[in-house]
Amino acid sequence: MVTQEQRKRQLAREKFLRQQQRRTAARRKARMRNSVIASVLGVVVIGSVALYTTGALKDDDKTNASSETTPSAEATSKAPDPCEKAAPGKVKTATWKKEPAVTIDKSAKYTMTLATTCGDIGIAMKTSAAPHTVNSFSFLAGKGYFDHTKCHRLTTNGIYVLQCGDPTGSGSGGPGYTIPDENLKDKSLKGNIYPAGTVAMANTSQPNTGGSQFFLVYQDSQLPPSYTPFGTISEGGMKVLKKIAAAGESTGAGDGAPNATVVINKATVTKS
Repeated sequence: MVTQEQRKRQLAREKFLRQQQRRTAARRKARMRNSVIASVLGVVVIGSVALYTTGALKDDDKTNASSETTPSAEATSKAPDPCEKAAPGKVKTATWKKEPAVTIDKSAKYTMTLATTCGDIGIAMKTSAAPHTVNSFSFLAGKGYFDHTKCHRLTTNGIYVLQCGDPTGSGSGGPGYTIPDENLKDKSLKGNIYPAGTVAMANTSQPNTGGSQFFLVYQDSQLPPSYTPFGTISEGGMKVLKKIAAAGESTGAGDGAPNATVVINKATVTKS
């Protein structure tokens, strides 16, 4: 026969076991929850670091500018291409051993026009502030260097730019020479923000490594002042740029080839 004291002890043991079971289950759930949270944060951090380190803005002579990401199911559903078929013609592959001599009139105004499959993008160039850059673009455009080239990169997360100027379309091409950084203290660059409408040089993240690749900012973007700002996009050009951005990019991760078929049919630099 079980005494009252034995019964109390049995009930106490059973209560203790139930408490231990509940605590063990709670710890197991907490571990699972924390594991899931850590996994999600890891994906976010890795994605953010990949986007930042590949850069919007690398003219990757030495570093590949695009990160390969497997498209998600949603990313495979593209918006309609808002652009026209490219004009017939072939990309030129010429390169030069050294920067061309500066022959532009530094006191004059120059305008670059990108006649693209998506519409014309006019750019007022900052000649006196970035003479080497403007001179290089005048030289390359005169050689037909940009004609029939694709704008190969669109970023839609954190920084908001369209990158162009690489005849290879890979993010690693260039004219064979580099130009010095210029105008890095432009008054438009406040608080490390490249404002919408800015056109600036891409580089390899090292000083004075600009070549032919450049980026067009369609929304204010926070970046270190390391990329030569050399032009301002016209109102009509901004409409074209935003149309391209609205179509999105190919990876769904915020950094990839634009879904729009952006080809520069003809680039011209004119003195006014």
